[in-house]
Amino acid sequence: MNVIHILQMRKLRPKVDLFSRRATIGSASIQTQASLFPEPGSLQCVAHSLDLKEKNQVLEMFDHAYGNYMEHAYPADELMPLTCRGRVRGQEPSRGDVDDALGKFSLTLIDSLDTLVVLNKTKEFEDAVRKVLRDVNLDNDVVVSVFETNIRVLGGLLGGHSLAIMLKEKGEYMQWYNDELLQMAKQLGYKLLPAFNTTSGLPYPRINLKFGIRKPEARTGTETDTCTACAGTLILEFAALSRFTGATIFE
Repeated sequence: MNVIHILQMRKLRPKVDLFSRRATIGSASIQTQASLFPEPGSLQCVAHSLDLKEKNQVLEMFDHAYGNYMEHAYPADELMPLTCRGRVRGQEPSRGDVDDALGKFSLTLIDSLDTLVVLNKTKEFEDAVRKVLRDVNLDNDVVVSVFETNIRVLGGLLGGHSLAIMLKEKGEYMQWYNDELLQMAKQLGYKLLPAFNTTSGLPYPRINLKFGIRKPEARTGTETDTCTACAGTLILEFAALSRFTGATIFE
């Protein structure tokens, strides 16, 4: 799928009414091209098709991106590649809805935890977990996207917890770990729960991490619609949080 198709689909994504579950889409339509969806079995697993040179290129690309973020942007949420500075919400010109992913919680670091282990960077993973526990604050007075915070921060914390447990059981790394990432995930889960206080149970698209929903200081909670992804793709992270903690409220 090329950039044009992605932009078209983002622009035309359906809207779901929070109070009636009614889904609508803009007047334009998305044209499906058969070439975008190959026949089953025609694609080989990418991991097995990469040769050593390509694998090294992947590692080099990750090291470049992650290393520069940690050197020039951390603890900001993102690296601005042209100026090589961290992007801090409220200190840079607004990009509209794109900035809803930024919650002043070192987004890129949390989002990279599982990738570090997948790429066999276990020492870097252990150091990253320590930084998350030491520096990340989830109680900021900032309005964030429920969807983005769920998939990238809650999901990142849960994935990091799962891999930390795996490494601890192997006996070489993370021997000091005592479910700290899971406790952070639980804290964040409770902060996101007020978003579900709608008559349909479909969540509001945004929430204030400190003040929740529908309070004067929250500056959010007046929306009446959300996108289908925001409404329907939270079950994975919330179900995992429920199973890890035993707290059924998340399901």
